Formats: sequence, structure tokens, C-alpha cells
Amino acid sequence: MFLRIPFKSNVIMANNYASLNEAPDFYGEYGIPHHHVAEPRSSQWNHIEDLDSFFTRVYKYHQMHGFKCIALKEIFALHRFTFIAGITFTMLYAFDYKLLFKPDITSDQKWIFSLLIPFDQVMSILPYFGWFLLLVVTVIFTLIFIRKVQSLFRYWDIKQFYNQALNIDDADLDNLTWHDVQKRLIQVQSDLQMCIHKSDLTELDIYHRILRQINYLVALVNKRILPPRIDVPFLGEVVYWTENLRLNVMFLLFWSPWGPFENPWHLRDEYKRAANRDKMARKLGNQILWLFFVNLLLCPLVFIPQIIFYFFNYFDAVRREPGQFGVRYWSNFGQLYFRHFNEMDHELYSRLTRAYKPATKYMSSFTSPLLEIIAEHLSFICGSILAVFVCLSFVDNEILYWNQVLTMLAVLTGIIGIARSLRSDKTLIWCPEQLLEDVVLHTHYLPGVWQGFAHTSKVRSSFQQLFQYRFAALLEELLSPILVPYLLIRYIYPRRLDLVDFFRNFTVSVVGVGDVCSFAQMDVRKHGNPDWQAERDVESTHETPPEINDQYTQAEDGKVELSLMHFTNTNPNWQPPPEAADFVDNLNKETNHVFFSDDIGGLYGMRSSMDFGTRQEDEEDFSLPQYAADAPSQTAFRRSFGGFRSSILAGGAPRRSMFNQLAEGPDLFSSAQNMRASTMILHNRHAMNQSVRVVRSAEETTPLLSRR
Repeated sequence: MFLRIPFKSNVIMANNYASLNEAPDFYGEYGIPHHHVAEPRSSQWNHIEDLDSFFTRVYKYHQMHGFKCIALKEIFALHRFTFIAGITFTMLYAFDYKLLFKPDITSDQKWIFSLLIPFDQVMSILPYFGWFLLLVVTVIFTLIFIRKVQSLFRYWDIKQFYNQALNIDDADLDNLTWHDVQKRLIQVQSDLQMCIHKSDLTELDIYHRILRQINYLVALVNKRILPPRIDVPFLGEVVYWTENLRLNVMFLLFWSPWGPFENPWHLRDEYKRAANRDKMARKLGNQILWLFFVNLLLCPLVFIPQIIFYFFNYFDAVRREPGQFGVRYWSNFGQLYFRHFNEMDHELYSRLTRAYKPATKYMSSFTSPLLEIIAEHLSFICGSILAVFVCLSFVDNEILYWNQVLTMLAVLTGIIGIARSLRSDKTLIWCPEQLLEDVVLHTHYLPGVWQGFAHTSKVRSSFQQLFQYRFAALLEELLSPILVPYLLIRYIYPRRLDLVDFFRNFTVSVVGVGDVCSFAQMDVRKHGNPDWQAERDVESTHETPPEINDQYTQAEDGKVELSLMHFTNTNPNWQPPPEAADFVDNLNKETNHVFFSDDIGGLYGMRSSMDFGTRQEDEEDFSLPQYAADAPSQTAFRRSFGGFRSSILAGGAPRRSMFNQLAEGPDLFSSAQNMRASTMILHNRHAMNQSVRVVRSAEETTPLLSRR
């Protein structure tokens, strides 16, 4: 709804860290050291003030394949804005429509550029509204240009950091995974002292800084404070979470200079005091009201350009392949719901990509006989009319140039594409429970109320909020300039007190990192749910007294437990706290037992097309790692394992994925296999504990059940 503008005082050249190009020369002309003591090069990167932004740019630099790709993308983004603004202005004020629709136009006038009005003539007849639009476009272009230039200068410094500090050339970026880069980042901390508050960095420290705001957002979704839920007639409850609304929420909570955060790594002290609860709620409420009025005023200025952008962006797709709008993909809400705490973008997209085919099969297993009959009839009628036009065009192709013929062909093709998407796949077998279980193997999350009801329309409708049609997502984005002001005042404003309580109760200060979401610490004692833990996990052998937690402090759907397992699988060198280590080791023992008791891998050994497994004939060479039962606390025991491992994985060289940006960790196949097994064990444990609680509750209220 607004243009995000950095509020930092640093300008293009005034970065919060120095470039390595500024490093002093230690040696003279012949390589002989000078006698005076020079400042070492490492001091140029000593004490980076905003490590959040720095590590984020380091991560994006790797994922975006280096400086050349980043620069080209930024330039093309600016050019795209200029092109859309220019062609829109031309169509409004510099196009001679009278000449275009003139009935007696001569052949020498049939030239497209003859329809353009000269520039000086356009400026002389330009109305006041046209001047206003030109001014707005110029201001926006200037702001975007400044932001792009700032971004390029910052990424140029990141390039120097990669090349000189990490010894990684841009040509080698695609040969290294993010975890390879992260290892070097941890190693150079001892020399560069980027963070002066800690001598050593851990994987969790880096994740905390890059994902600080994302972790808060994931926790807000997990505790059902966000996103808004709207009751729509005939559709029921609809979860609404668009990119426009996300930007508004992020600005309100994290980016605003008047928001809860004083800077990216520190929550304001007044938000941490319970005595200021009502005062901070009123302050946050006033900011929501201001944001509501700004969105309301900017609604026309955002709505119309957004329609123009989507028109140019999707016109070719509608013309060539309209059926793709009937394809499903993970919604913005689904990506937040399925996201673990401390999970990078490429790790999330890797899981969701593997879950795409099982999710499509699950949704395709549900058919509406009524809609299928209507779709089949519409497909026949539209196809017949289209066939008539095609046959006539063979006789005389001039028919294609008649009035409205091309429009009719486009509409008929679109209807046929939509009708085809509504027809069921006759090759699928009705087994929704198994299909949904296949989805959970990759997404890792399943609401407890869904278990045993995967065949019902209620679960299908709920899953549809996570896995929606593309045209539905496009429609939500188009309507977001209108709906966002309403949701700010109708949904976000009444929850201002909940937001204040959330930041006060679930923010902890970590040395060398700053204020982070306490859920992101993955503390199974503090935020875990006993239903997702075994009795030996709840009754820890350590002397630390157990935390007294209730439903409010517990993460929903096993988010903490599953996030902890995922993080240890993707970062096997990380040393978790004692309680977390006990939980991970105990669960890995169960997982190890499952694999050893199942010769063919069973459900946990199932692989998708994105797992990059070895050939079928090589599977006999797969070997299982052995673990010492008397050493559960060893780091090697917490390393990712599972299923069958190929001889390639057993070698010294790390496994490489052909899609570097999608690789989840140092061992994609092994860690994914182990995570699937851990997911099913945790979900089965949760279902078992829930059923035991129901039986015990029934025994307490019904004495006859306890007499045996």
C-alpha cells in the first residue's frame, strides 16, 4: 500500500561498515614490511553495527548468484517501472485515437508511429490531472532510483567481503551451498570480530539475525493473532494474507520509527514493562489509525497502477496458457504456517516444492459431481464454437479480423481451460488419508483436528486456505488496496493489546544477538507441548527444574519440537542446550530404531522426485550409520541420518544438489529422510497422548470405565 523507504540516516556511501578496498597497504614497493605499525585489514570489518542487515545481504548475495545478477535485476526492475509508466502515459495522452478509428484512413497512414502525438504538442495540451500524474511518477521514480543505487553500493561491499574476507569469487558461488558460506562466515569471526559481544558465532546466531522479524511473524501466525480471518457469505471463514497486508504489518511492527522496535535488534524498553501495557496499546492503536488513513488516501493511487501492472504482467499468460490460473500453489498464509522457526527461504521452498505434487493429488481427489457435469457441458459447447471458428478460418482467414472474433476466441479458450481444471483425474484412487499423510511428510505440519478426517469437506476447505488457486491469490492481491484499510481498522486495531502482550511475553535478550522471539530459541521446556514429547523428555535428567507452561506459552501444532528437529538436521554442527539435546537424541534413537526395523524404508524411506536419490540399481550399496548407545550426547549422533544412504554420501566429499538454491543442508537426501521419520513419530506421539487424555477424562467422569 506504500513505498517502503529506509529510515536510516546512512546514505549511499555512509555504510555502517567499511569496504575492504579501504584496507591499508602493509608492504612497500618490493614487498618489504614497513617499520611503522599499520592498522590490520580485519579492523575494517570490526564491530559491524547492524549485523542483521549485513548477514541478510550476505545470504541474499549467495541466493541471487552474485553482484552481476543482482545489478542486472535492480536495473531491469527500474526499467520495468519506467516502461509501464511510459506506455501508460502514452496511451492516455500521446495516442491519436481519432486517427486510429478513422473509417477512411489511407494505406500510407497505416503506420503505428503515425498515431503518436508529438511531444511538444502533448505537453501543450496536457491537463492538470496529467501534470499531477507526471509529478507522482517522477517522485516515485526518484525514490526508487535512490533506493536501487543504495542497494547496489551495499551489495558491492558485500562482493568485496565475499572476495577478500571469505575468499569466494562470484564464479564459485553456484558451486557452494549456503551452509558452505555459513561455515566460512563462522570461521572469519575470530579474525574479523564482526560481532564484538561474542568471540565466536554459532549457526543459530546467524539465523537469529537474518530471520529475527520472520520468526516473530511465524509466532504470531502460530498463536493465531495473525493473519486476519474474514467471514464471507457462502464461503465461510477466509484467511486473508496478501503481500500488501504483510508490508503494512511489517511496517507497523518492525520498520516504523514509532513502532515497538527502537532498531532492528532491540525492542523498546517501555514495551517490556507490564505496567505500560495499556499505554503502549493506545500508542500502537494510534499508529494503526494513522496507517489506516494513509492507506485510505493512497488507495486510488495504488489500486489503478496495480491493475495496470497485473494487466501487462499476466496478459501473455492469459492469452497463451489460461489454464495455469486454475493451478494451485502454496498461499502466502500457507508459507507462513508451514515455516519452521529459524528456517531460511531456500529451505522452506525446498520442502514446499517436494510437497507440491502430493498436495495437488490430495486436492484433486475431491470432486464436485455437480461442478464436473457443468464443466463438461461448458467445455463441449465452447469447444464446438471454437472448432467452427477454426474451420472457417481455414476457408477464409479474414474472418479472424472481424469485430469481436479474437475476443470471443480468447474468452472461449479461457472457459475451456477453467473447465478442464474442474474435471477430476480418473486415474486417482480415493485414499485421502494416505495422500494427506504424504503431504505432511514434507510440510511437517498437520493440525490435530485433521487427523482421521482427511476425507471430509471441512478439512479440504481448511487445506484450501494453505494451497489455493492462482486466480484466487491474484484476485486477493488486486483487492488488497481496498481491503487492507478495512482489515487494519476492523481486525488489527482490536488486537493492539494482544500484540503488546505478545512482544512483552515472548521477547528474550540474547547476548551478542539482541532481542529475539523466545519461540525461536526452540526451548522445548519453556514453549514445548508435553503431548509432543515422550515422558523421558518431560522428566529430564538434568537438575534444572521444569518450566511451568500453559496453553498460552506453548507453541501450537508442535512448532517448537519440529523446528528444533529441522534445525539440527540442517545444521548438524550446532550444539543445542542440554534439554534440547536430550529431546533430539531420544527422538533420533526412535528414528534409528524405525529404520533398522524396516528393511525397505517403508513410509519413512519414501522419496519424491526432488530428493535427488541414486539409481535403483545402486540401492543395494546403501549403508546405515552405526551409533553408540552409550554416547547419546555426541554431536555425531545428532547429525542428519535416515533411510538408506548411497555410497556417494558415505564418501568424504559432501553431496551436491543440481539445484544449489534448493539444497536444504549439507546432506539433502539424508536430512530430508530423517526429518520425515521424525515428523511421523512426533505426530503419532501427539495423537497417542491426545487419545490417552480422552480415555483418562472418560474414566474420571464415568466410573464404570475404570472398573476392570
